Amino acid sequence: MSEQAVLYEVKDSIATITLNRPKALNALNMDLVVGLVEAVDNAAADKAVRCVVICSSSDHFMAGGDLMMFKNWRDQGISVAQDHLNGVFDGVHGSIEKLKTMDKPVLASVKGAAAGFGLSLMLACDLTIASDDAALSMAYIRIGTTPDGGGSHSLTRIVGTRKAMELAMLGDSFGAEEAKDLGLVNWVVTVADLQAETAKIATRLAKSPTSALGRTKQLINKAQDTSLTVHLKAEQDSFCACVADNDFGEGINAFIERRKATFTGA
Repeated sequence: MSEQAVLYEVKDSIATITLNRPKALNALNMDLVVGLVEAVDNAAADKAVRCVVICSSSDHFMAGGDLMMFKNWRDQGISVAQDHLNGVFDGVHGSIEKLKTMDKPVLASVKGAAAGFGLSLMLACDLTIASDDAALSMAYIRIGTTPDGGGSHSLTRIVGTRKAMELAMLGDSFGAEEAKDLGLVNWVVTVADLQAETAKIATRLAKSPTSALGRTKQLINKAQDTSLTVHLKAEQDSFCACVADNDFGEGINAFIERRKATFTGA
């Protein structure tokens, strides 16, 4: 029996989605597509989950799509390949959208290669911690295709049009420190420290006011697509919605009583 391509575990309100095709550098094949869709759906739907972590079981995050799979499909005919690819996109693009819109924070923990869809998946997460050996690349142009997984959308919003053009059109690899300078990565740590530092950040997020985090995520993701007037009203509505949460009452009381707040996500 083959290993599961994606592992899923929930512990201490943290859902961990682990990419698990180590021999293939977690290249995206149909097993990984199915596993990723299922895991993201589960994490989004589970109200007990207050933070989601996406990581790898091996030395590399994800080296893009499975090129042998693409070749086999194309060898059967262009229309066959396009039909298969549309099936892939129907699955993973729904997961990308769900990661971007679910009302809980998503943290990518990246080491080694993050190329093609691997980079797009990382960019779909709200925050990223990377090891200092990370090698990132849009990579698509190297095989004569264009970005998928929302990569061109996320990249442009983060680094701007000119830099996005450079990274996508040249497909050059760049390291974790450059990614941090560009705003693509939040923290860079040693390989040895990645797992422990990931756990620290995820635990902190899981102990934060979940509804407020979700609403903050929505406001930030919509900020570049709305006018100031519309956004001010959205902020007003969001703040007032938070007032109804138990976590808001706990936060206020803890501040007044000069103690650390204990948020429950309610």
